Amino acid sequence: MTNVSEIFGSKVFNDCLMKQRLPKDTYKAMQKTIKDGKRLDISVANIVANSMKDWAVENGATHFTHWFQPMTGITAEKHDSFISPLNDGNIIMEFSGKELVQGEPDASSFPSGGLRATFEARGYTAWDPTSYAFIKNNTLCIPTAFCSYGGEALDKKTPLLRSMEAINKQAVRVLKLFGNETITSVKTTVGPEQEYFLVDKEMFDKRPDLLFTGRTLYGAMPPKGQELEDHYFGTIKTKVSEFMGELNEELWKLGILAKTEHNEVAPAQHELAPIFSTTNIATDHNQLTMELMQRIAKKHGMVCLLHEKPFAGVNGSGKHNNWSISTNEGSNLLEPGDTPHENAQFLTFICAVIKAVDDYQDLLRISVASAGNDHRLGANEAPPAVVSIFLGEELSAILESIDKGMAYDAKEKTILKVGVHVLPRFAKDTTDRNRTSPFAFTGNKFEFRMLGSMASVSDPNVVLNTAVAESLKQFADELENAEDFNTALHTLIKRTISEHKRIIFNGNGYDDVWLKEAEKRGLLNLKTTPDCLPYMIKEKNIKLFTEHKVYTETEIKSRYEIMLENYSKIINIEALTMIDMANKDILPAVSAFVQKLSETVIAKKGAVSGVDCTYEEKLIEKVSALNGLMYTKTKALEDALTKVSDIETAQKTADYYRCTVFEAMNELRIIADQIETVTDRKAWPYPTYADLLFGVR
Repeated sequence: MTNVSEIFGSKVFNDCLMKQRLPKDTYKAMQKTIKDGKRLDISVANIVANSMKDWAVENGATHFTHWFQPMTGITAEKHDSFISPLNDGNIIMEFSGKELVQGEPDASSFPSGGLRATFEARGYTAWDPTSYAFIKNNTLCIPTAFCSYGGEALDKKTPLLRSMEAINKQAVRVLKLFGNETITSVKTTVGPEQEYFLVDKEMFDKRPDLLFTGRTLYGAMPPKGQELEDHYFGTIKTKVSEFMGELNEELWKLGILAKTEHNEVAPAQHELAPIFSTTNIATDHNQLTMELMQRIAKKHGMVCLLHEKPFAGVNGSGKHNNWSISTNEGSNLLEPGDTPHENAQFLTFICAVIKAVDDYQDLLRISVASAGNDHRLGANEAPPAVVSIFLGEELSAILESIDKGMAYDAKEKTILKVGVHVLPRFAKDTTDRNRTSPFAFTGNKFEFRMLGSMASVSDPNVVLNTAVAESLKQFADELENAEDFNTALHTLIKRTISEHKRIIFNGNGYDDVWLKEAEKRGLLNLKTTPDCLPYMIKEKNIKLFTEHKVYTETEIKSRYEIMLENYSKIINIEALTMIDMANKDILPAVSAFVQKLSETVIAKKGAVSGVDCTYEEKLIEKVSALNGLMYTKTKALEDALTKVSDIETAQKTADYYRCTVFEAMNELRIIADQIETVTDRKAWPYPTYADLLFGVR
């Protein structure tokens, strides 16, 4: 039996360990760095590094690495041993403060969007002391930021830390206006729920599309999918339960607060949810969670699929970003209390979020954009591509009363009667849980539900933090100069509600009626990645990031280029994989099946005069026609790819892949999936959807 309290954080050089192992003065210096952002002196860094090394070696570590998050969307690491040679031929284990604080990995092969030339290989990693070091695979991992030789951010952590500084600065300004003189810092917190699929590894290894792209490019639906909804919250299979048990244990050792696990709605789909952490730590933890999911699944004979849409016809996987704001004194600024209509500070911060989401709905859509996530958004399983806010009945009514200048009628909460006397009555939660809303208020936090399962949570939180920081800045600028604070505050809240209420929608986001209504309200409906990316370099968005020092203009434009190129590369790889599978496996296999049918007809007619071969002959006719059509569609996709090299810009290339190449891929798949439904199971070259979705037992 695992003793969770004993193993929790056992592989982390956390605050408790620092307090035990560091001299008092060094520990105090570390605390100032972590809590107040004070720069760490090199002499202090040397002491910390030596203590960190001793602890790591005691726990079996032989190497250290600066663990960082480049713009590939996954983590990166270069390992160096602690070994240093002595003159007598022996060695000692060393680790200096300089090695702790800064590293110099080669930056030449990471995406940069033109921030550095190929020959400018040098890059720097810089220690993030607010995220604890940990041991993974006998290696001491030091969470770091990653920048170019010229100092530009080449990673996802640096902008996130900058955005956290931005919202901290502006939130403290606003709080001081409410008389909160003892609050010195404000941090955003995140709890990212992670959805994923588990499939049998033997089946996975026989699917080139899963191997190369993470999703099935071909596949007809089995007789049963998710229609009965019997998998959702159902009994967890033994093999999956064993995987979850080991995953939890490894996460707990790394100090990751894994809390909830269950079956999701699609067959073979599951979810893990952690407890909230400070945003940059939650981002690190989520990256580790995805890595461990994939590694541990293989130990149990399975493969963890993190693609947003690994299977057509059943739900894809998302990641729900539960976001809130807390002070250094532990109060949640999005906690409404018992009387939210009387809580002016709460209403101010809620209005700041509403304004931010409305003003920067384009950036929020961009923050979740990817080729994989385009399959989900608006597909009646995830929120639509239109960004809106769900507030629930009570909060919406409060804001409406303020907007209309009327007194709010604070009614008692409705008591729900469940019709069974033995069960207690309980109060109805006025915020509900709108699963169709992209951005829902759920009691004391906002749940941003548009993220794809494979994405880093860094990008959406950079946008959220910065956009809300801008709202708070505008509020503070106005209120600090007010003659009468209370009057000015009431005017500001009323005006904000009036100007931004179009973004509030409490209904069914899947309904086509809402899309028409959203268009009338002037809300954006950016359905695909190439559609939304041009908004990234709009003047207002560049101004937002540069004024809050989250991105430079060069860094913004580089990310625009990287996202366009990444989209085009993904679609190109998928198209090439489809062509390869068609030419090398499906077309030959179906042709062989037709030949076998033809030989059967000849054999039957030769054996028995006047025998009925209608079944075989009709099937030969149908399959041959479909196979011929599939060959034509394959050639059409090949032709579409040959024209890509003639396109000049990254934006036009992405548009071409979205419109022309992707459409050719869809047409090819439709025919292939039809062929699969009429081909002998033994003749089909790949494991089917039935094998993959129901193969883990």
